[in-house]
Amino acid sequence: MILCSNPGAQYLAHKTEIDAALRRVLDSGRYILGEEVRQFEAEFAAYIGVGHAVGVGSGTEALHLALVACGIGPGDEVITVAHTAVATVAAIELAGAVPVLVDIEPDYFTLDPARLERALTPRTKAIVPVHLYGQPAELEPILSFARRHGLRVIEDCAQAHGALYHGRRVGAWGDAACFSFYPTKNLGALGDGGMVVTNDPQVAERARLLREYGWAERYVSHVPGWNSRLDEIQAAVLRVKLSYLDADNAARERLAAWYDDALSATPLILPARRLEATHIFHLYVVRSTRRDELQRFLKERGIGALVHYPAPVHLQPAYRGRLPGGDSLPETERAAREVLSLPMYPELGEEEVRRVCEAVKSFAELPAAQRTDKRR
Repeated sequence: MILCSNPGAQYLAHKTEIDAALRRVLDSGRYILGEEVRQFEAEFAAYIGVGHAVGVGSGTEALHLALVACGIGPGDEVITVAHTAVATVAAIELAGAVPVLVDIEPDYFTLDPARLERALTPRTKAIVPVHLYGQPAELEPILSFARRHGLRVIEDCAQAHGALYHGRRVGAWGDAACFSFYPTKNLGALGDGGMVVTNDPQVAERARLLREYGWAERYVSHVPGWNSRLDEIQAAVLRVKLSYLDADNAARERLAAWYDDALSATPLILPARRLEATHIFHLYVVRSTRRDELQRFLKERGIGALVHYPAPVHLQPAYRGRLPGGDSLPETERAAREVLSLPMYPELGEEEVRRVCEAVKSFAELPAAQRTDKRR
Protein backbone atom coordinates (compact mmCIF):
# COMPACT_ATOMS: atom_id res chain seq x y z
CA MET A 1 0.00 0.00 0.00
CA ILE A 2 1.29 3.46 -0.92
CA LEU A 3 0.11 5.77 1.83
CA CYS A 4 -1.03 9.33 1.22
CA SER A 5 1.21 10.45 4.09
CA ASN A 6 3.62 8.45 6.19
CA PRO A 7 4.95 10.02 9.42
CA GLY A 8 6.41 6.67 10.43
CA ALA A 9 8.78 6.85 7.46
CA GLN A 10 10.12 10.19 8.71
CA TYR A 11 10.75 8.76 12.16
CA LEU A 12 12.74 5.94 10.61
CA ALA A 13 14.67 8.41 8.43
CA HIS A 14 15.91 10.23 11.55
CA LYS A 15 15.57 7.42 14.10
CA THR A 16 19.02 7.65 15.67
CA GLU A 17 18.76 11.39 16.34
CA ILE A 18 15.14 11.23 17.49
CA ASP A 19 15.83 8.34 19.85
CA ALA A 20 18.78 10.25 21.33
CA ALA A 21 16.55 13.32 21.82
CA LEU A 22 13.91 11.20 23.55
CA ARG A 23 16.51 9.69 25.88
CA ARG A 24 17.80 13.18 26.67
CA VAL A 25 14.34 14.28 27.78
CA LEU A 26 13.58 11.11 29.73
CA ASP A 27 16.89 11.37 31.57
CA SER A 28 16.35 15.05 32.37
CA GLY A 29 13.33 14.57 34.62
CA ARG A 30 11.71 17.73 33.17
CA TYR A 31 8.79 17.01 30.83
CA ILE A 32 6.72 20.19 30.50
CA LEU A 33 7.88 23.70 29.43
CA GLY A 34 11.56 23.08 30.08
CA GLU A 35 14.78 23.71 28.22
CA GLU A 36 13.77 21.73 25.11
CA VAL A 37 10.71 23.93 24.63
CA ARG A 38 12.70 27.11 25.21
CA GLN A 39 15.35 26.06 22.72
CA PHE A 40 12.82 24.99 20.12
CA GLU A 41 10.90 28.26 20.50
CA ALA A 42 14.10 30.22 19.86
CA GLU A 43 15.14 28.04 16.92
CA PHE A 44 11.70 28.12 15.30
CA ALA A 45 11.37 31.90 15.72
CA ALA A 46 14.76 32.33 14.04
CA TYR A 47 13.74 29.99 11.22
CA ILE A 48 10.49 31.86 10.51
CA GLY A 49 12.17 35.24 10.96
CA VAL A 50 10.16 36.60 13.87
CA GLY A 51 11.03 37.83 17.33
CA HIS A 52 8.90 35.48 19.41
CA ALA A 53 7.54 31.92 19.39
CA VAL A 54 5.26 30.37 22.01
CA GLY A 55 4.86 26.58 22.12
CA VAL A 56 1.33 25.31 22.79
CA GLY A 57 -0.60 22.07 22.79
CA SER A 58 -1.91 21.99 19.21
CA GLY A 59 -2.45 24.01 16.08
CA THR A 60 -6.08 24.63 17.03
CA GLU A 61 -5.01 26.00 20.40
CA ALA A 62 -2.37 28.14 18.70
CA LEU A 63 -5.09 29.82 16.64
CA HIS A 64 -7.37 30.20 19.64
CA LEU A 65 -4.69 31.73 21.87
CA ALA A 66 -3.34 33.96 19.08
CA LEU A 67 -6.80 35.40 18.46
CA VAL A 68 -7.33 36.14 22.14
CA ALA A 69 -3.80 37.52 22.49
CA CYS A 70 -4.61 39.88 19.60
CA GLY A 71 -7.68 41.16 21.45
CA ILE A 72 -10.32 39.19 19.55
CA GLY A 73 -13.26 38.17 21.71
CA PRO A 74 -17.03 37.73 22.05
CA GLY A 75 -19.08 39.40 19.37
CA ASP A 76 -16.13 40.23 17.11
CA GLU A 77 -16.20 39.03 13.52
CA VAL A 78 -13.26 37.25 11.91
CA ILE A 79 -13.10 36.76 8.15
CA THR A 80 -11.79 33.40 6.95
CA VAL A 81 -12.55 30.54 4.55
CA ALA A 82 -14.63 27.37 4.68
CA HIS A 83 -12.21 25.35 2.52
CA THR A 84 -9.91 24.50 5.40
CA ALA A 85 -9.59 22.11 8.30
CA VAL A 86 -12.48 22.72 10.66
CA ALA A 87 -9.91 23.79 13.28
CA THR A 88 -9.70 27.25 11.70
CA VAL A 89 -13.36 27.98 12.31
CA ALA A 90 -13.46 26.09 15.62
CA ALA A 91 -10.63 28.26 17.01
CA ILE A 92 -12.46 31.46 16.09
CA GLU A 93 -15.52 30.27 17.94
CA LEU A 94 -13.40 29.19 20.92
CA ALA A 95 -12.33 32.83 21.18
CA GLY A 96 -16.02 33.79 21.32
CA ALA A 97 -15.85 35.45 17.91
CA VAL A 98 -18.00 34.92 14.81
CA PRO A 99 -16.42 33.33 11.71
CA VAL A 100 -17.44 35.19 8.54
CA LEU A 101 -16.76 33.11 5.44
CA VAL A 102 -15.52 34.25 2.04
CA ASP A 103 -14.81 32.27 -1.09
CA ILE A 104 -11.44 31.02 -2.35
CA GLU A 105 -9.36 31.65 -5.45
CA PRO A 106 -10.07 28.56 -7.58
CA ASP A 107 -6.51 28.12 -8.84
CA TYR A 108 -4.84 28.35 -5.42
CA PHE A 109 -7.56 27.25 -2.93
CA THR A 110 -6.80 30.22 -0.64
CA LEU A 111 -8.78 33.24 0.50
CA ASP A 112 -9.80 35.50 -2.39
CA PRO A 113 -8.82 39.07 -1.41
CA ALA A 114 -11.47 40.46 -3.79
CA ARG A 115 -14.14 39.04 -1.47
CA LEU A 116 -13.03 40.94 1.64
CA GLU A 117 -14.87 44.21 1.02
CA ARG A 118 -18.31 42.60 0.92
CA ALA A 119 -17.61 40.69 4.14
CA LEU A 120 -16.58 43.79 6.10
CA THR A 121 -18.92 45.08 8.82
CA PRO A 122 -18.45 47.42 11.81
CA ARG A 123 -17.87 44.27 13.91
CA THR A 124 -15.01 42.92 11.78
CA LYS A 125 -11.83 42.77 13.83
CA ALA A 126 -9.53 40.26 12.12
CA ILE A 127 -8.75 38.14 9.07
CA VAL A 128 -7.41 34.57 9.20
CA PRO A 129 -5.92 33.64 5.82
CA VAL A 130 -5.09 29.94 5.49
CA HIS A 131 -1.96 28.86 3.61
CA LEU A 132 -3.56 25.66 2.35
CA TYR A 133 -1.80 22.54 1.05
CA GLY A 134 1.58 24.32 1.35
CA GLN A 135 0.51 27.21 -0.93
CA PRO A 136 0.81 30.74 0.52
CA ALA A 137 -2.30 32.87 0.44
CA GLU A 138 -2.10 36.18 -1.45
CA LEU A 139 -0.98 38.15 1.59
CA GLU A 140 -0.12 41.59 0.20
CA PRO A 141 -3.68 42.65 -0.72
CA ILE A 142 -5.01 41.00 2.44
CA LEU A 143 -2.59 42.95 4.60
CA SER A 144 -3.26 46.16 2.69
CA PHE A 145 -7.01 45.74 3.26
CA ALA A 146 -6.40 45.00 6.94
CA ARG A 147 -4.26 48.10 7.41
CA ARG A 148 -6.87 50.32 5.77
CA HIS A 149 -9.55 49.05 8.12
CA GLY A 150 -7.57 48.57 11.31
CA LEU A 151 -7.89 44.78 11.33
CA ARG A 152 -5.62 42.14 12.83
CA VAL A 153 -4.21 39.42 10.54
CA ILE A 154 -3.51 36.01 12.07
CA GLU A 155 -1.97 33.59 9.56
CA ASP A 156 -3.00 29.93 9.66
CA CYS A 157 0.27 28.23 8.68
CA ALA A 158 -0.66 24.71 9.77
CA GLN A 159 0.13 23.33 6.29
CA ALA A 160 2.90 25.68 5.22
CA HIS A 161 6.01 25.27 7.39
CA GLY A 162 8.83 26.88 5.45
CA ALA A 163 6.81 28.25 2.53
CA LEU A 164 7.97 31.60 1.15
CA TYR A 165 5.93 34.57 0.00
CA HIS A 166 7.88 37.37 -1.73
CA GLY A 167 11.05 36.00 -0.17
CA ARG A 168 9.84 35.86 3.46
CA ARG A 169 8.52 32.85 5.35
CA VAL A 170 4.80 32.66 5.85
CA GLY A 171 4.21 33.34 9.51
CA ALA A 172 6.35 36.49 9.42
CA TRP A 173 3.73 38.72 7.79
CA GLY A 174 0.71 39.07 10.08
CA ASP A 175 0.18 40.31 13.63
CA ALA A 176 0.59 36.68 14.63
CA ALA A 177 0.74 33.28 12.96
CA CYS A 178 -0.03 29.75 14.03
CA PHE A 179 1.54 26.40 13.23
CA SER A 180 0.45 22.83 13.88
CA PHE A 181 2.95 20.04 14.51
CA TYR A 182 0.48 17.19 13.99
CA PRO A 183 2.49 14.12 12.86
CA THR A 184 1.59 14.40 9.16
CA LYS A 185 2.66 18.05 8.82
CA ASN A 186 5.82 19.08 6.97
CA LEU A 187 7.27 19.61 10.45
CA GLY A 188 5.51 16.94 12.50
CA ALA A 189 5.83 15.80 16.09
CA LEU A 190 5.14 12.32 17.49
CA GLY A 191 1.88 13.66 18.89
CA ASP A 192 0.07 16.99 19.06
CA GLY A 193 1.79 20.35 19.30
CA GLY A 194 1.49 23.90 18.03
CA MET A 195 3.18 27.30 17.98
CA VAL A 196 2.18 30.96 18.03
CA VAL A 197 4.75 33.24 16.38
CA THR A 198 4.78 37.03 16.29
CA ASN A 199 6.95 40.12 16.11
CA ASP A 200 4.78 41.86 18.70
CA PRO A 201 6.20 41.40 22.23
CA GLN A 202 2.83 42.20 23.81
CA VAL A 203 1.06 39.51 21.77
CA ALA A 204 3.81 37.04 22.67
CA GLU A 205 3.62 37.85 26.38
CA ARG A 206 -0.16 37.51 26.40
CA ALA A 207 0.04 34.18 24.57
CA ARG A 208 2.52 32.91 27.17
CA LEU A 209 0.13 33.89 29.95
CA LEU A 210 -2.88 32.37 28.23
CA ARG A 211 -1.23 28.99 27.56
CA GLU A 212 -0.84 28.28 31.31
CA TYR A 213 -3.77 29.61 33.35
CA GLY A 214 -2.66 33.24 33.05
CA TRP A 215 0.34 32.58 35.29
CA ALA A 216 3.14 35.15 35.28
CA GLU A 217 4.48 33.29 38.30
CA ARG A 218 3.41 29.81 39.34
CA TYR A 219 -0.07 29.51 40.88
CA VAL A 220 -0.88 33.21 40.38
CA SER A 221 -3.30 33.91 37.49
CA HIS A 222 -3.06 37.47 36.19
CA VAL A 223 -5.61 36.88 33.40
CA PRO A 224 -8.04 34.01 32.80
CA GLY A 225 -6.20 31.40 30.79
CA TRP A 226 -6.14 27.77 29.70
CA ASN A 227 -3.86 24.74 29.77
CA SER A 228 -2.12 24.47 26.40
CA ARG A 229 1.53 23.53 26.83
CA LEU A 230 4.00 22.03 24.38
CA ASP A 231 5.72 19.14 26.13
CA GLU A 232 9.46 18.51 26.25
CA ILE A 233 9.35 15.25 24.27
CA GLN A 234 7.58 16.86 21.31
CA ALA A 235 9.89 19.89 21.42
CA ALA A 236 12.98 17.65 21.40
CA VAL A 237 11.67 15.67 18.41
CA LEU A 238 10.78 18.86 16.57
CA ARG A 239 14.26 20.29 17.15
CA VAL A 240 15.71 17.28 15.32
CA LYS A 241 13.25 17.55 12.46
CA LEU A 242 13.57 21.33 12.08
CA SER A 243 17.16 20.89 10.93
CA TYR A 244 15.87 18.76 8.03
CA LEU A 245 12.80 20.83 7.13
CA ASP A 246 14.25 22.70 4.15
CA ALA A 247 15.69 19.49 2.68
CA ASP A 248 12.38 17.69 3.23
CA ASN A 249 10.48 20.53 1.57
CA ALA A 250 12.88 20.40 -1.37
CA ALA A 251 12.15 16.66 -1.65
CA ARG A 252 8.42 17.42 -1.73
CA GLU A 253 8.95 19.97 -4.50
CA ARG A 254 10.98 17.40 -6.43
CA LEU A 255 8.17 14.83 -6.07
CA ALA A 256 5.66 17.44 -7.22
CA ALA A 257 7.76 18.08 -10.33
CA TRP A 258 7.75 14.34 -11.09
CA TYR A 259 3.97 14.28 -10.75
CA ASP A 260 3.63 17.37 -12.94
CA ASP A 261 5.72 15.85 -15.68
CA ALA A 262 4.03 12.46 -15.64
CA LEU A 263 0.45 13.74 -15.36
CA SER A 264 0.62 16.80 -17.62
CA ALA A 265 -1.13 15.00 -20.50
CA THR A 266 -4.01 13.70 -18.35
CA PRO A 267 -7.35 15.49 -17.95
CA LEU A 268 -6.55 16.30 -14.31
CA ILE A 269 -6.12 19.89 -13.21
CA LEU A 270 -2.67 19.93 -11.59
CA PRO A 271 -1.55 22.25 -8.75
CA ALA A 272 -0.86 25.85 -9.68
CA ARG A 273 2.04 27.79 -8.16
CA ARG A 274 1.55 31.37 -7.11
CA LEU A 275 4.05 33.83 -8.56
CA GLU A 276 6.58 35.20 -6.07
CA ALA A 277 5.81 32.32 -3.69
CA THR A 278 7.13 28.88 -2.87
CA HIS A 279 4.64 26.01 -2.67
CA ILE A 280 6.10 23.40 -0.29
CA PHE A 281 3.51 20.69 -1.07
CA HIS A 282 2.21 19.60 2.26
CA LEU A 283 -0.25 17.94 -0.10
CA TYR A 284 -0.20 17.39 -3.85
CA VAL A 285 -3.80 18.19 -4.75
CA VAL A 286 -5.31 17.58 -8.17
CA ARG A 287 -8.82 18.30 -9.38
CA SER A 288 -11.14 15.96 -11.24
CA THR A 289 -14.87 16.05 -11.88
CA ARG A 290 -14.62 12.25 -11.55
CA ARG A 291 -12.82 12.52 -8.21
CA ASP A 292 -14.74 9.81 -6.34
CA GLU A 293 -14.30 7.32 -9.18
CA LEU A 294 -10.60 8.09 -9.37
CA GLN A 295 -10.15 7.68 -5.63
CA ARG A 296 -11.86 4.27 -5.69
CA PHE A 297 -9.79 3.22 -8.71
CA LEU A 298 -6.56 4.09 -6.90
CA LYS A 299 -7.65 2.40 -3.67
CA GLU A 300 -8.32 -0.84 -5.57
CA ARG A 301 -4.69 -0.67 -6.73
CA GLY A 302 -3.23 -0.13 -3.29
CA ILE A 303 -2.80 3.63 -3.54
CA GLY A 304 -4.00 5.87 -0.74
CA ALA A 305 -5.44 9.14 -2.06
CA LEU A 306 -7.42 11.30 0.36
CA VAL A 307 -9.81 14.24 0.11
CA HIS A 308 -8.82 17.46 1.87
CA TYR A 309 -11.63 18.34 2.50
CA PRO A 310 -14.80 16.48 1.42
CA ALA A 311 -17.20 18.91 3.12
CA PRO A 312 -16.46 22.62 3.56
CA VAL A 313 -17.02 23.84 7.09
CA HIS A 314 -20.27 25.66 6.34
CA LEU A 315 -21.89 22.45 5.06
CA GLN A 316 -20.94 20.29 8.05
CA PRO A 317 -23.72 19.44 10.53
CA ALA A 318 -22.28 21.51 13.38
CA TYR A 319 -22.10 24.68 11.26
CA ARG A 320 -24.70 24.34 8.50
CA GLY A 321 -26.88 27.40 8.13
CA ARG A 322 -25.38 29.48 10.92
CA LEU A 323 -22.13 31.02 9.61
CA PRO A 324 -22.27 34.41 7.85
CA GLY A 325 -21.20 34.17 4.23
CA GLY A 326 -21.98 30.47 3.98
CA ASP A 327 -24.77 31.02 1.47
CA SER A 328 -22.46 32.11 -1.37
CA LEU A 329 -19.28 30.03 -1.68
CA PRO A 330 -19.47 28.44 -5.15
CA GLU A 331 -15.71 27.95 -5.67
CA THR A 332 -15.37 26.43 -2.19
CA GLU A 333 -18.17 23.96 -2.84
CA ARG A 334 -16.84 23.05 -6.28
CA ALA A 335 -13.38 22.43 -4.86
CA ALA A 336 -14.83 20.12 -2.22
CA ARG A 337 -16.39 18.03 -5.00
CA GLU A 338 -13.21 17.82 -7.08
CA VAL A 339 -10.02 17.86 -4.99
CA LEU A 340 -7.94 14.74 -4.41
CA SER A 341 -4.60 14.48 -2.60
CA LEU A 342 -2.10 12.06 -4.14
CA PRO A 343 0.62 10.44 -1.98
CA MET A 344 3.17 13.02 -0.84
CA TYR A 345 5.91 12.79 1.79
CA PRO A 346 9.70 13.26 1.58
CA GLU A 347 10.54 9.58 1.84
CA LEU A 348 8.28 8.64 -1.08
CA GLY A 349 10.36 6.96 -3.78
CA GLU A 350 10.49 7.61 -7.51
CA GLU A 351 9.20 4.09 -8.21
CA GLU A 352 6.20 4.70 -5.95
CA VAL A 353 5.44 7.97 -7.75
CA ARG A 354 5.69 6.12 -11.05
CA ARG A 355 3.15 3.55 -9.81
CA VAL A 356 0.75 6.28 -8.74
CA CYS A 357 1.08 8.08 -12.07
CA GLU A 358 0.64 4.90 -14.10
CA ALA A 359 -2.56 4.16 -12.19
CA VAL A 360 -3.86 7.70 -12.73
CA LYS A 361 -3.08 7.49 -16.44
CA SER A 362 -4.80 4.10 -16.66
CA PHE A 363 -7.89 5.69 -15.19
CA ALA A 364 -7.66 8.59 -17.65
CA GLU A 365 -7.52 6.13 -20.54
CA LEU A 366 -10.93 4.67 -19.77
CA PRO A 367 -13.46 5.09 -22.61
CA ALA A 368 -13.65 8.66 -23.89
CA ALA A 369 -17.35 8.92 -23.08
CA GLN A 370 -16.42 8.77 -19.40
CA ARG A 371 -13.89 11.60 -19.59
CA THR A 372 -15.56 14.65 -18.16
CA ASP A 373 -12.56 16.61 -16.87
CA LYS A 374 -11.54 19.80 -18.64
CA ARG A 375 -8.24 21.54 -18.16
CA ARG A 376 -8.26 25.25 -17.36
